[in-house]
Parts: sequence; C-alpha cells; structure tokens
Amino acid sequence: MIQWIETTFPNVYQLGWSGDYGWGIAIWQTIYMTIGSAFFGGLLGLAFGTGLVLTTENGITPNRTVFQILDKVVSVGRAIPFIIMVVAFSPLTQLIVGTTIGTTAALVPLSLGVFPFYARQVQVALLGVDAGKVEAARSFGATNWDIITDVYLREGRSELIRVSTVTLISLAGLTAMAGAIGAGGLGTTAIVTGYQRFQNDVMWLATIIILLLIVLIQFVGDFFAKRAHHG
Repeated sequence: MIQWIETTFPNVYQLGWSGDYGWGIAIWQTIYMTIGSAFFGGLLGLAFGTGLVLTTENGITPNRTVFQILDKVVSVGRAIPFIIMVVAFSPLTQLIVGTTIGTTAALVPLSLGVFPFYARQVQVALLGVDAGKVEAARSFGATNWDIITDVYLREGRSELIRVSTVTLISLAGLTAMAGAIGAGGLGTTAIVTGYQRFQNDVMWLATIIILLLIVLIQFVGDFFAKRAHHG
C-alpha cells in the first residue's frame, strides 16, 4: 500500500506525515485556526448578536443609539473582504501577537472576519424565539440576564447550533485563504506546495481533506442541533 502511494502520488508521499511541512502539521494548523478563531470570533459575534436583539425597538432594553452602532459595525464588518482585512488589521495583529505571519497571527483577522457574519446569524436565531415566552418571563419578574440565559439562549439553542455550524464551515474556508498568504495549514499546502509547484496530487489531497473536515463539522453540528431541538 505504501509503495503504491509512493509510486502513484510521489509528491504526497514526499511531504510525509511529520516535519515542518508534513500533512500532520498542516491538518493540525487548520484545526487550530478554525477552533481558535471560532472561540474568539464566536464570543464577539454572540455578544454583538445578542446586543442587537436586546436593543432593537421591540427588545427588552430598547436603545436606538446602541442598536445603530452595533448594526453598523456588523454591516461594515461583513462588507470587508477577508483578504483586505488581513492587510488592514496587520498593525493590530502585530500589536496583539507580535508578528503578522504564522498560524497564531492568523487568528486575529480570522476572528475579526467571522464575528460580523456570526453576529448576524445569532441575531436571526434569537429573533426566532417566541416573543410570548419572553413576555411571560418578564411578567414573572425575571431579570434581563435571566431572560438572556433562560429564554433566548435556551429556547434558541438548536438554531444557535445550526448557525454555529454554518460559521465553522465558513471559517474552514477562510483558513484555506489565510493559508494561501502564509498562515500555514492545508491552504498553504494546497496553494503554495501544490498549485504553485505544479504538484497536483498534493493540491487535490489537501482540498479533499478540507472538504472532509467540512463534512465532519456539518455532521456533528446537525447531530447536536437535532438533540437540542428534541431536548
């Protein structure tokens, strides 16, 4: 089997599993960038998305000024192409991480790039929560924090898992783009090692692994969303 791989896919075999440019480190870097930016960008997105729902005209704490600020930040953030965001926020990346190159440095633009998208998804998911349940909680004397945690987040958990799945899939694609500009991971393997060096077997395998990662994210996300819906 190994000899067949070496003969049929020589460039894939030459990269190997270990080493600084091996398949193992490329896969790990992609997972690291996806999970790391999902954590930081997810927190920002959840905060902004929840804030948009709370401060809207029909929210539990309506505030037109705050809503307009949050809405504009999210809208502008979604409009900026990721490749431009990498360059535009490079000084911030340098300030936070100490460098603008590498896997950890990519977490900054990835987090900033995904949080507006996730914030809008969270907003839509929470707006789908039955308004009657919110009013019922308020009539029983629930605090705003109680309503956020026990009504919005609990009642909307299934839809939140679904939009989180969509966001993770989007992030997996962004990590490939980040890899194309030197962040590492499967994107670097596919573009720099595979495409630019005319090693088609490397390019296609890296692409297939990214697709498999996306399928896995979708499967796990759907599983937990169904459990949350019936729970």
